[in-house]
Amino acid sequence: MKVVLINPPHTAIGSRVPDDHLPPLGLLALGGPLIDAGHEVRLVDAEFGPMPLDLVVRNALDDDPDFVLIGHSGSTSAHPTALLIARMIKQREPATIIIYGGVFPTYHWGDILTDTDVFDFIVRGEGEATVVALVEALEMHQPPASVAGIAFRDDLRRPFATQPAMTIADLDAYRVGWELIDHGRYSYWGGKRAVVMQFSRGCPHLCNYCGQRGFWTRWRHRDPVKFAREIAWLHREHGVELINLADENPTVSKKAWRAFLDAMIAENVPVLIVGSTRADDIVRDADILHLYRKAGVIRWLLGMENTDEQTLQLIRKGGSTSSDREAIRLLRLNGILSMATWVAGFEDEGFRDLWRGFRQLIAYDPDQIQALYVTPHRWTPFFRIARDRKVIQKDARLWDYKHQVLQMTRLKPWMLFFSVKLIELAVQSRPKALARILFHKDPEQRHSMRWYTQMGRRVWFREVWGFLARDGRVKDGPTLAEFWGAPQDAEEESMTVRRPARKLTLPGITISPNA
Repeated sequence: MKVVLINPPHTAIGSRVPDDHLPPLGLLALGGPLIDAGHEVRLVDAEFGPMPLDLVVRNALDDDPDFVLIGHSGSTSAHPTALLIARMIKQREPATIIIYGGVFPTYHWGDILTDTDVFDFIVRGEGEATVVALVEALEMHQPPASVAGIAFRDDLRRPFATQPAMTIADLDAYRVGWELIDHGRYSYWGGKRAVVMQFSRGCPHLCNYCGQRGFWTRWRHRDPVKFAREIAWLHREHGVELINLADENPTVSKKAWRAFLDAMIAENVPVLIVGSTRADDIVRDADILHLYRKAGVIRWLLGMENTDEQTLQLIRKGGSTSSDREAIRLLRLNGILSMATWVAGFEDEGFRDLWRGFRQLIAYDPDQIQALYVTPHRWTPFFRIARDRKVIQKDARLWDYKHQVLQMTRLKPWMLFFSVKLIELAVQSRPKALARILFHKDPEQRHSMRWYTQMGRRVWFREVWGFLARDGRVKDGPTLAEFWGAPQDAEEESMTVRRPARKLTLPGITISPNA
């Protein structure tokens, strides 16, 4: 069967400003299993340009595909564009079967299938096994209801979801379809040939605002040696210079992570690694941080979210300001850059809270910061806490963490926005930060900080212009629950946990429950 994968053009400022683009790992992860199952697969990556939607559709339908798969890593803010593409495809080729996947459609499948008929099937949760089973069922004219982990409209046109699929126990069982991309087109950090990869999926921590934890259900990791071997192969065969880890928390298991570091050091390839992890894990790994750098780790994004202990307790972050500061210190001691995320827009924040956050960020002394805004998702416990807050941003394309979407009690939108912009400017322009950008002894780090600073400056001005002239807001909007629907935290885990079969052992006898 002919299958086309579409990566919609994203509207986020971070996607439009840099000249660099990273490959869509989620779609490539589906492409590999589909190719191995004997299907003819092609990728249309509309991020380049970005590609006009009419051209996206023409390219997708160029060879009369049987199936079109649409998905995007920023699936909430990309949904309106995915919907437009699907409508245009159905207008031109109504018989083409469109499959939709990602975090947002996994949870909003009922709303999507009620509001539109342009998506034929929605894949819920991890898609590698599910999409292959779905395509093969349709190819063999078998009832789709036999496939776990999907949603569609039944014979009466009602939205219907099959039972949840099982989590993938062995992440090495499905390969990424690297042959679907031209590696020379993808780069990061100012032109370094780059790809996105996953060492692990999930996170054991219970941060109540996280939109990813329940989607992956449980933390699992790839074989450390095989993962390092694949990175080395990408470098030797395709010239890949940088790996951007998409993991929520790759360092959960110190034993597994240490095995990966040792394997990367043994491969002896000049590949840089960037990603995100928890400050607590950095502090825990103080004795092996020198191996991080030796293995290629050059920057960690630390999800600190806030510098106020009460706010950290509200969102059940599980960390502390002391461990955050210590993690940054340890990273710098071992030659690794730190990027601190800082989230603003909590309901009762005022100028004093923002000032305290600014002072704390200065005390942390991170190499870079990334300011974000509170963006609740319906399937998280935090949504229930915020359900009665008023929505000021009704354009779903701007629910990308870079725009304020909820009303605050003490600050008007312009007050929060310009406070955040001033904090960004002050933290990034402090003398210590400028000195590192100009005179850092490590040329790789100096290059990366200069690239990030140049990109950040462009993003900063574009955000200001967007706030003043383009991004509309409403004064008396709906509540969060009215806008997105009822809370779904009871459905947060999108898949069924696959647990290894237990064996009963008697003296001299092993009994398998599956015998």
